[in-house]
Amino acid sequence: MDMPKRMKFGSFLGPFHRVGENPTLAMDRDLDLIDWMDSLGFDEVWIGEHHSAGWEIISSPEVFIAAAAQRTRYIKLGTGVVSLPYHHPLMVANRMVQLDHMSRGRVLFGVGPGALPGDAYMMGIPHETQRERMDESLTTIMRLFNETEPISVKTDWFELNEGMLQLRPYQQPHMPIAVASIQTPAGVALAGKHGAAVLTITVPRDPSAGPADLKGLWSIAEESAAEHGKEMNRHDWRLVLPVHLAETRKEALDDVRMGSAQYLREYSEGTNGRKPVFDGPMDKVVDNMADSGAWVIGTPDDCIEAINRLQEQSGGFGGFLVQTVDWAPRDKVLRSYELMARYVMPQFQGTVASTIASNQWATERQETLVAGRVRAIDRAKQVYADRQG
Repeated sequence: MDMPKRMKFGSFLGPFHRVGENPTLAMDRDLDLIDWMDSLGFDEVWIGEHHSAGWEIISSPEVFIAAAAQRTRYIKLGTGVVSLPYHHPLMVANRMVQLDHMSRGRVLFGVGPGALPGDAYMMGIPHETQRERMDESLTTIMRLFNETEPISVKTDWFELNEGMLQLRPYQQPHMPIAVASIQTPAGVALAGKHGAAVLTITVPRDPSAGPADLKGLWSIAEESAAEHGKEMNRHDWRLVLPVHLAETRKEALDDVRMGSAQYLREYSEGTNGRKPVFDGPMDKVVDNMADSGAWVIGTPDDCIEAINRLQEQSGGFGGFLVQTVDWAPRDKVLRSYELMARYVMPQFQGTVASTIASNQWATERQETLVAGRVRAIDRAKQVYADRQG
């Protein structure tokens, strides 16, 4: 199992906001959450692009990232993802390079084919062409990032005539690139073709089907990379999972009991038409999803156990992202991230190993050290008494 010495932690911010609430305030809360994560020491946050269905309301992750970059200091900001078939590749490349400079190298470039069928339908994009177009677009963008001479490309949906970037990327040779992998092998295969990172995003699925074949997905990525003369790095592989933490498992479950059921029934199944994964009552949805391991709902120790289990199932990965759902009161959501930063992240980043070792060293020598302290105090008292005498 290949684990990094320091795992990356962050959020995958669709975002998911229930239909019917104030969208302006919802986006403000998303920005506030990123501020909070920045102060807690999270590594990164990825922001999605969606144009329909009413729940995932950020249409331009680039605009959102520009605002977030002005409010934060350290956290890296990624597109999670730019839906490449929706845009001309030169425009995508130029926007990302501009963000790279404006953020002083804190931008990450995540790409995908577009997840919501309504988006492609409104733009007249045939659904069966989306993954092929993503490949054509990313191949062109990579050339723009890496080549300085003008390039020309003509496909059945875009044309580039002697294209070149007038501004080179701030990060060299370019910002980190990740490809989303959700339901098909196409994402990991494309990541392998370019030696890019992988964002494996979970969708609600039937728990009785067992865990996803993570090792199989990674094998496809490595096979594709070998075919194209590239190498894959497990430490750049991020897994995305819904998470909510509290001091007790009961509290965590109760925090999201109704919000999680609304997300699953109203959006995943009701709006997007995904096959129901649980036919029981609404108030038991979260118990079912947590018990199956599809969601991590519980204490920090439960989260640590889940990450270790995913490491075993996958063979090793380097980043753990919370698929953020606006499913609990605000203070509970912020508290969940704080608990992760205080108790979960240190276990996978090596930051508590030395304090644990130091504590153990002192505990094992307690008798000797205490005896020495007592002798020192007795001597000090005697010296004082002698001076007074």
